[in-house]
Amino acid sequence: MEEKLEINKAAPNFEAEAFYNNEIKKVKLSDYKGKWLVLVFYPADFTFICPTELGELADNYEKFRDMNADILSISTDTAFVHKAWHNASSTIKKIKFPMLADTTGKISRSYSVYIEDEGMALRGTFIIDPEGIL
Repeated sequence: MEEKLEINKAAPNFEAEAFYNNEIKKVKLSDYKGKWLVLVFYPADFTFICPTELGELADNYEKFRDMNADILSISTDTAFVHKAWHNASSTIKKIKFPMLADTTGKISRSYSVYIEDEGMALRGTFIIDPEGIL
């Protein structure tokens, strides 16, 4: 049985492949212990709206880092699709934070943003404190 998502409780744990620094690597929630973390779920790469919001985050990423915070973007696309989008879009090319691949929808489900009938995530933003509390 999956744990219920609750504000002021431990954030649901995860591990996934990500496109990050021109590589595909594993990223897990515990990598960010001791930092603020912003999770940004979005439906899919190569859409018209998503580049705008992700571009804004990319433009302000250093400000987040200066405040001991990091960003992870998450969609149900693969890390290879994230790489292709990065290579094809000048807006997405600015992204310096990991782009997670939630291909099974497990992370999206655990954060209650998964659309079962469509196999993708709704837009959703979550903040996790340095102790791992949502």
